[in-house]
Amino acid sequence: MSIKPLIILPDPILRQVSKPVERVDADLRKLAGDMLETMYDAPGIGLAAIQIGEPRRLLVIDLAKEGEEPQPHVFINPEVLESSDQRSVYEEGCLSIPDYYAEVERPASVRVKYLDREGKLQEIQAEGLM
Repeated sequence: MSIKPLIILPDPILRQVSKPVERVDADLRKLAGDMLETMYDAPGIGLAAIQIGEPRRLLVIDLAKEGEEPQPHVFINPEVLESSDQRSVYEEGCLSIPDYYAEVERPASVRVKYLDREGKLQEIQAEGLM
């Protein structure tokens, strides 16, 4: 695995629409591993493939706090199936916009289907940050 350079705003690649992942294979698993390593190095709690210049529908998240065991999650072709009407506001940052934080309003809960890093269809009911 290797740390990849982050794409920083205003780079136009960040505005590209990412394409669905066609096949989950060793190359994609390596990309997900590189993304996790890049995210941990930054440090951050989430990273989309587009943020390292890969316009594919792939994201990684790890909400473990410092000192806790890592809990990496890989989401391939995520699709929101439903979201709550109730809203939550969190202060968030973005690795592609360094040193900028803002309050972001999002649904309090969502149900998402996705492929895991083995290519198996999964579904998660997430609340809060997750």
